[in-house]
Amino acid sequence: MKGTKGRRRFIDYPRQGREGLRRWLPSWRQWLSAVALSVGGLAGLLAIVYAKVDIPSENALAGQEATVYYWADGSQMVSVGAVNRQNVTLDKVPDSVENSVISAENATFYTDPGISLKGIGRALVTMVSGGDTQGGSTITQQFVKNTYLSQDQTVTRKAKEFIIALKVSNQKSKREILRGYLNTSWFGRGSYGIQAAAHAYYGIDATKLNPSQGALLAALLKGSEQYDPGLSKANHARAVARWKWILDRQVDTGKMSARERAKYRTFPEPRALSKPTSQAGQTGYLVDVANKFIKADTGLTDKDLARGGYRIHTTFDKKRTHRLEKAVTDVRRDSIDPKRRTADRFVEFGAASVRPKDGAIVALYGGADATKHFSNNADTTAVPVGSAFKPFVLAAGLQQLVDEPDAAWHGPATAAPGADPSGAAAGKARFGDLRGALLKAQSPPFVQAGKEIGLERIRDLAVASGLRKESMARLEQTFPLGTSAPSAIRMASAYTTFANGGLHTDPYAVSALTHEGRPVPGLRRPESHQVLDAGVAQQVSGALEERGRQALEAQGGKAAQQPVAAGLTEPGDRMKSAWFIGSPPAGVPDLGTDPGSGGGFRPGKLPGDGDGNEPTTAVTMFRNKPGAPDLLPMQDVGGAETGLGTTVPPKVWSAYQQAP
Repeated sequence: MKGTKGRRRFIDYPRQGREGLRRWLPSWRQWLSAVALSVGGLAGLLAIVYAKVDIPSENALAGQEATVYYWADGSQMVSVGAVNRQNVTLDKVPDSVENSVISAENATFYTDPGISLKGIGRALVTMVSGGDTQGGSTITQQFVKNTYLSQDQTVTRKAKEFIIALKVSNQKSKREILRGYLNTSWFGRGSYGIQAAAHAYYGIDATKLNPSQGALLAALLKGSEQYDPGLSKANHARAVARWKWILDRQVDTGKMSARERAKYRTFPEPRALSKPTSQAGQTGYLVDVANKFIKADTGLTDKDLARGGYRIHTTFDKKRTHRLEKAVTDVRRDSIDPKRRTADRFVEFGAASVRPKDGAIVALYGGADATKHFSNNADTTAVPVGSAFKPFVLAAGLQQLVDEPDAAWHGPATAAPGADPSGAAAGKARFGDLRGALLKAQSPPFVQAGKEIGLERIRDLAVASGLRKESMARLEQTFPLGTSAPSAIRMASAYTTFANGGLHTDPYAVSALTHEGRPVPGLRRPESHQVLDAGVAQQVSGALEERGRQALEAQGGKAAQQPVAAGLTEPGDRMKSAWFIGSPPAGVPDLGTDPGSGGGFRPGKLPGDGDGNEPTTAVTMFRNKPGAPDLLPMQDVGGAETGLGTTVPPKVWSAYQQAP
């Protein structure tokens, strides 16, 4: 009987005749066989998948359902129309536009098989690692995604895109694919397809686009939110750079001569942004703010929202919004006269109301008309807040007394003779000084307080209270005097911290979101957190109530009878803005309570305050000439007797509170 020694095995592994590590290392033939088997298996699997996956029916973008926005009471605010798309044949699209698109997106379009293995591999690796899934697609793949698939950013969708792109490339001509791509691509400004984009950006049919305009529209395919030049200065710079690159790219690929390229040296500025008439008045501003919160929470883009089918339930109160708009309109009519006073020209108002208990934005005023004035004055971060920032300095000092009672507020103080100038007694005396400075509209004590408390501590408290860190000014000596430029929404939100016993909830504008009947994941309701000691919040509110009483008494009449805890700018600010932030208190603070002791509210409700959750409202006024980089001076706005227009925002607040 023969032994098995010397008999060749079908697979020589572990390898005979080898010792040590070499016995376990496959030979080059084994490596080659393994690779061949893997490739063969993958090819076989691909063939099976290719045979099983059919080209689905086209998704009906053109018939997509509109997106509807609702008021807080459930009634419809506005319906944003179905997808804006007008299909055109390629004979209606200039060759120069086609060349711009192909040069920018897929230079090998007419020679490739419809897929990019390198691009797909890069996209899959990025998706698996949790990065951005966009990029790496050919025009054919993008056409497939636009026409047959959802916009989900998943490995499964990417795999389907790969297979269907192969089939489409085999069954459709390149011209058919290009026509479909140009008719389904998103260009921004609510437009799908080259025809709608030509009208949105240049007010012409696609057939009239010149090579320079076509290059700009091709640039938008990379992402209109980053390349629409009308959205921001940064966008404009990116758009110009990519527009130049696309024109140069056409020279490199032989689609345009250098002589022809030399004709296009001036950037083809598109027409100004516009909104549909259905978003006139405040509606456009409300929609913009709602969309901003949706995009921040869910990751949805303007492109996603433009596809329609969403039901968006906002926190905006219809009656309050109309009351706020009427208040601004009435006060502007009575106090601002641009025909008679040069100082009253280019005056702008912004305002927002935020509910203390849950952070809901219940009303805002973004400007006279969203279809004519596109910047949302309630959400701008270009207007310095001035002395309305001082309560955060006061709050930071009081909170330091709570956190470090024996170490806070070192230095001279107006304490009684013999008192310890560096301990808690000095701190309380310093609090009295600062509170008095707030009521007397004095600034030097706040500059000194900034040195003693620390500018970082003041800034961090303001940010924790709801202001955005990016809106904070540089930490310089004047920082405590309000050189920062938060929005009206954020100022109203931050002041709710004082009105709500030191408890803060970030603002939000959308309470529910569905798409085609299904909830959209990611939308969050902000949680409350304790920012200030309750006693500190009450002490600040007490000072603000006296400050608010002073401001409203200056108006006389019914305004003087309105209780309010308010912060405001002062004539001595020398700023280019005027602010008034007021909170109708649900109860009267016990002003005799020391900071940090807890204190309490004496019961009592204001007339018409409902559940005691009256919103805090911030009103801002400034001068901004369209196109000018800086705000204009506020001297003599509303008449010299008003003092930098500082009495106008309180009038708006009072009119808003009194409106039926």
